[in-house]
Amino acid sequence: MATDGRGKQLEQPVTPDDHQQGPEDAPVTVVMYGDYTCADTRAAHSTIQHLRQRFQDDVRLVFRHFPRRDRETHPHAQRGAILAEAAGDQGHFWEMHDRLMGFPGALDDAALAGIASEFELSNARFETGHRYATKVSDDIDRALKEGIDGTPTLYINGRRHDGSMDESTLQAAIEAAR
Repeated sequence: MATDGRGKQLEQPVTPDDHQQGPEDAPVTVVMYGDYTCADTRAAHSTIQHLRQRFQDDVRLVFRHFPRRDRETHPHAQRGAILAEAAGDQGHFWEMHDRLMGFPGALDDAALAGIASEFELSNARFETGHRYATKVSDDIDRALKEGIDGTPTLYINGRRHDGSMDESTLQAAIEAAR
């Protein structure tokens, strides 16, 4: 998790092009910049999903891609993000998002190909879909403009959350934002 933006306001507002889950008029909006191959992003996603169930229509989740560019520790991050966008093109972004976040092992080439086939996406379709890569690049650009350098990075009602990502801390932050 990046910690250099403590208390910083979200500068890149939520738009209709963002992936959103929950009511648009929810009292709390959580914007998450994440990477499907990052263990911390996966853990934060699980926690946020539990809290969304608890708070129901009071929390909207917005997800933006920020695949780590460290090819040694996150070599498949970009491909995972593009796969999610390809599934989104078929109306299944959130299903793919949850599948990638909850995958029990490493997201390597074989795992991504298997997941793609579950959604009836051919490797050729998502690897040659330039618009998918463009969407991911747009999210990366927004993250860089925010000064983000790691994942996960959360904004709760527009304010950067640099505290712990454990359930009790995030619950308190959401309750305070409500």
